[in-house]
Amino acid sequence: MKLHDFYYDLPPELIAQTPLEDRSASRLLVLDKNTGEYSDRCFKDIIDLVEPGDCLVMNDTRVIPARLLGVKNPTGSPIEFVLLHRLSEAELPEGRYDIKEWPELPDNCFWEVILRPGKKARPGAVFDFGDGATPEELMASPLLRAQIIDVAEGGNRVVRFNFKGAFEEILDRVGIVPLPPYIKEKLDDPERYQTVYSRENGSAAAPTAGLHFTKELLKDLEEKGVKKAFVTLHVGLGTFRPVKEEEIEDHLMHSEYYEVTAEAAETINSARASGGRIISVGTTSCRVLETAAGEDGTVRPGSGWTDIYIYPGYRFKITEALITNFHLPESTLLMLVSSLAGRENVLAAYRHAIEERYRFFSFGDAMFIR
Repeated sequence: MKLHDFYYDLPPELIAQTPLEDRSASRLLVLDKNTGEYSDRCFKDIIDLVEPGDCLVMNDTRVIPARLLGVKNPTGSPIEFVLLHRLSEAELPEGRYDIKEWPELPDNCFWEVILRPGKKARPGAVFDFGDGATPEELMASPLLRAQIIDVAEGGNRVVRFNFKGAFEEILDRVGIVPLPPYIKEKLDDPERYQTVYSRENGSAAAPTAGLHFTKELLKDLEEKGVKKAFVTLHVGLGTFRPVKEEEIEDHLMHSEYYEVTAEAAETINSARASGGRIISVGTTSCRVLETAAGEDGTVRPGSGWTDIYIYPGYRFKITEALITNFHLPESTLLMLVSSLAGRENVLAAYRHAIEERYRFFSFGDAMFIR
């Protein structure tokens, strides 16, 4: 299929810049994947659209304050880091991480990062992050110090951070939650870019379909008899990477870390065996499910990296319905929802959403594909 097959024209003013005060007050476009029929509802109506015994599969990842603003040492030139994922010792470039020690900052950890500007940053370069009012103050007593140890595929860098104390606490102090590039307004409350059930730190972007749920709505769903299963997929910035290949089959999907616990697998498999629908909350949960499921649809517990790429022609093994936001034109996410509901059906629903002035993307309204 051609990339342009997934293009639609979106008026810029429909890109939601801020979240609604009430998460569950978003609009909900309900799309029948078999007939293409759609209707306009409110997200709170999801409780009327699911049945006892259905299972909602939710991604419990939590967005970390992955954006760091600092300076290069010793020049004081400004630098921006975006943390992509933490690396285990097994993932480190062999022979490249036995580098300069900073005795005053004894602890360390390794990350793959994006640098801006970073084209000339070479192994050995040092960068400082912290509270200093001036570059000189920052370099004199950094909360975090980083040294590049390798150039990764695609131009990213592998760095070692040195620090005192707990890395997560320091990151909360100096880091900034990264927002998608199409959101231009400042987010007053960073928790609004987290789901109410987020708990596993590791994402650079939120699983935004889950942003519509409130604790009260989740409780009401539980009381109705709807099951919940939590899986983890740490969303990387590759989710915003545009598809450049004209033939969509030629696109290389980015890898992301996932985990399915034995408890989650048991809940999902039990619901399916009892006739309940398996409903993915977001494309990230869908990718985890389709990675972890065997050809017979049975979900296996486990963890690892997935680069599953779902586009029209894909045969779903377990996902029967999907709660999702509206996605960028020509994106892999739009291709995924099109593979579940049909490209023509999805684009027709998108045209209707534009005509009805739905809000699009991360802080926008939602769809329920059933």
